[in-house]
Amino acid sequence: QLRLVESGGGLVQDGESLRLSCTTSGFTLDYYSIGWFRRAPGKGREGIAYISSSDGSSLYADSVKGRFTITIDNAKNTVYLQMNSLRPEDTAVYYCAATEAAWIVTTEEYDYWGQGTQVTVSS
Repeated sequence: QLRLVESGGGLVQDGESLRLSCTTSGFTLDYYSIGWFRRAPGKGREGIAYISSSDGSSLYADSVKGRFTITIDNAKNTVYLQMNSLRPEDTAVYYCAATEAAWIVTTEEYDYWGQGTQVTVSS
């Protein structure tokens, strides 16, 4: 079965950093678009960062641009989200998702989703 598993969430203070990992199994990340999404309490799901496994190109939502960095390790089938300068408004459940594509997909039409990892940022 194709799976995505997030890890690295936790509780941090305002201004601190955290790195999330998304490890895949059942397939290799040769030609995929990988996205990080989040759902804050009382809000809809928001796409925040995307990367193409084919060329390494990436995109970010304005809410995280300049603070978050998405990277991919194709050999380890793992995608990372480095989150710096975290703010209380970043508190959310973070999900990774993957879909087969030769380009970045910025919709929520992804084929594979992880279960999410909680990130809580305290003031």
